[in-house]
Amino acid sequence: MSTSLQGKQVVITGASRGIGFGIAQGFARAGAQLLLIANDPSVAEQARTLGATGVEADITDGAAVAAALEPPTRIDVLINNAGLERLTPVSEGGAEVEAVFRRIIEINVIGTQLVTRRALPKMVSGSAIINTASIWGRVAEAEFGAYVASKHAVIGLTKTWAKELGPRGIRVNAVCPGWVRTEASMRSLSIMSQRKGIGEQQLLDSITGNQALPGLMEPPDMADTYVFLASDAARNITGQSLGVDRGEVPW
Repeated sequence: MSTSLQGKQVVITGASRGIGFGIAQGFARAGAQLLLIANDPSVAEQARTLGATGVEADITDGAAVAAALEPPTRIDVLINNAGLERLTPVSEGGAEVEAVFRRIIEINVIGTQLVTRRALPKMVSGSAIINTASIWGRVAEAEFGAYVASKHAVIGLTKTWAKELGPRGIRVNAVCPGWVRTEASMRSLSIMSQRKGIGEQQLLDSITGNQALPGLMEPPDMADTYVFLASDAARNITGQSLGVDRGEVPW
């Protein structure tokens, strides 16, 4: 069994920073040829540091996604990592929360579906799809309803697509990260700290204290799980959601 991805064509969305870029670094080390997509003008520059191609695109725009995916003649691995995490309290009035709720669902669920639909014509037997879900796709956090719902949906899509695409020899799995030091997670930590009325470090200590293994993960810590699921070593694994959370959530 090998986790080498030498010569494999890999597409990663949301790959200009955070977990997405950490994943991209791991796939570059494994020998993959990368196309990084992000709704971020810095993606091309970030991709160049890995010898990869970067394309700026909003994954909720079907035409933009189709254009971004046009260059590769085949896609061996698709990683649906792009996502948005924001506060959406159900009890809070005003149009802003509703707009943010809609945008989160559009990116995390509809965008994931759009990218997958447009990538599938270039995927053949032996290909793999890996969706980034979250431990909040298995549990929940107050006031993050849209994000929690979207990640539950991503796990549901993973299970459904695994059954739907299995006859074509395409595997579909999800990774559920726990707390990782990213811009998005630290923003959420700050918001949760303010609303709970406790210090950020105290809250972070409480979170990591619930883990079986202490310490906060960094984005590159996630890469090995994605590389494994993309490789022949995971050829018998599909329809699964793997928690990578240092033992925070019982699976």
